[in-house]
Amino acid sequence: MIFDTFWMAIVTTEEFQLLIEQQPSCLQTLPKALQALWYDKKGDWDQAHEIVQNASDADSAWVHAYLHRKEGDLSNAHFWYLRSGQPEFPGELNQEWEQIACLLLKKVKETWMLRN
Repeated sequence: MIFDTFWMAIVTTEEFQLLIEQQPSCLQTLPKALQALWYDKKGDWDQAHEIVQNASDADSAWVHAYLHRKEGDLSNAHFWYLRSGQPEFPGELNQEWEQIACLLLKKVKETWMLRN
């Protein structure tokens, strides 16, 4: 499947999850935070963590927080929620993954629309 920023600009959370299921490898054109969510959804927590652990942006910090929450390291998660500027999520992990993905996909779409 060919991937470009225009296509990404119209992807919904559901389409993103379907893409993850269908693609054998992560699309390198994705922002780092979305790449980490990709690997997490594929069951590769270590790769997801590797991607965001040295990133300095707020979106990656948010995914980093989610990953530590998923791991059960709540004090580390708390630190990364603070770094991200996002509140700690009170719901289920799958709900948080969907919320993060939805908002990050919206950001990609908004960025694309501003450039075109």
